[in-house]
Amino acid sequence: MSLLQSVSVLRKSFHLVGNRSFAAAAASDEALVKTALNELHKELGGDMVPFAGYELPVLYKGTENGGVMKEHLWCRSAGKASLFDVSHMGQIRWHGKDRVAFLEKVVVGDIAGLAPGSGCLSLVTNAKGGIIDDTVITNAGDFVYMVVNGATKFGDMKHFQEQMAQFDGDVTMEYLEDSMQLLAIQGPGAAEAVSKILPSGFDLTNMAFMTGTDTTLDGVDGCRITRCGYTGEDGFEIAMPAEHAVSIASKLLEDPTVNPTGLGARDSLRLEAGLCLYGHDLNEDINPVMGSLGWTLGGLGSRRRTEQGFLGADNFLTPDGKLKKQSQKRVGIMGMKAPAREHAEIYDATGENLIGEVTSGTFSPCLKKPIAMGYVSTPNAKNGTEVMIKIRGIMQKAEVTKMPFVETRYYRVPE
Repeated sequence: MSLLQSVSVLRKSFHLVGNRSFAAAAASDEALVKTALNELHKELGGDMVPFAGYELPVLYKGTENGGVMKEHLWCRSAGKASLFDVSHMGQIRWHGKDRVAFLEKVVVGDIAGLAPGSGCLSLVTNAKGGIIDDTVITNAGDFVYMVVNGATKFGDMKHFQEQMAQFDGDVTMEYLEDSMQLLAIQGPGAAEAVSKILPSGFDLTNMAFMTGTDTTLDGVDGCRITRCGYTGEDGFEIAMPAEHAVSIASKLLEDPTVNPTGLGARDSLRLEAGLCLYGHDLNEDINPVMGSLGWTLGGLGSRRRTEQGFLGADNFLTPDGKLKKQSQKRVGIMGMKAPAREHAEIYDATGENLIGEVTSGTFSPCLKKPIAMGYVSTPNAKNGTEVMIKIRGIMQKAEVTKMPFVETRYYRVPE
């Protein structure tokens, strides 16, 4: 499949995600929500598409470093950084003395164990143990800071309100809505680039992965920086008041190492890193163990696995905290000659028995070969297992493989 065809597939999938998951799905471009950076995207050549009810760039046209392939490779290049507009994501602050106790009823992670400034990836589950959303949660001291997916944020908050109505404690949810915007800067050069807009003396060297703090950015108060991301590279998510988003983004883009990057490269980068896209690789019928995300609960004997107490725990945990065996498991797949797209059927090595389906697939710009992830029956989930995938009606040989497909480079504080 050509790059042009890949972009066409991406455009269609983004439109479907927006219309499937956004509470007030847009019927036309005019109804789409625009982030504070909308005009800047267009000035930079952004090819705008509907995504999660927003108008966002899938790629940038007419620039030397624009296009999915170039934008992707830029993010992985030494000394370079990619800037993404992720303002469609939902930013929530949790207040009240019982905020942690409440959150531990609706997510699987050890929120009480987070030191001030520390964060974690966690999962919001339903009563049957299915995943409503994945989320990054940080102990911000006076409040808990949560970022949820843009396509699911209104459904998430409806779920939270329903659970709060049943909760006997002091907790309030503050949705930041349009008052705050969110940017992600990712890549080997991200720290150097973001250091130029941080206050003098800000210690990035000792800022660990999955930690965050309130700060100023380019002299603007009321901002926040979290060392995390969705590419497998070092990077940050930075939140700022909406009225300052353009000036802060423009300041970052003045740096020649920083390239504006769209949703297309964001998708191929996350897939190379083995990261899930909600609504494709995760949904309300997939529990954490099926999704190969049991690690978000901690190891055997951890407090969350033994105490439990969150929705749906008994569907994938035994009373003593062991992970229950599931009928299917999320795996990586390589070896096919053409990209296998979502819903492509996966068969065993004989090609006769259907064992699962692909949930995400693309051509890897770094590996120069197709990669995919999907779900297969657990007996076929072992790395090295030979499988067949039906791609455009033709069976192709492939193999279950470990993820990430490309080595991740998350930041580690020097010892």
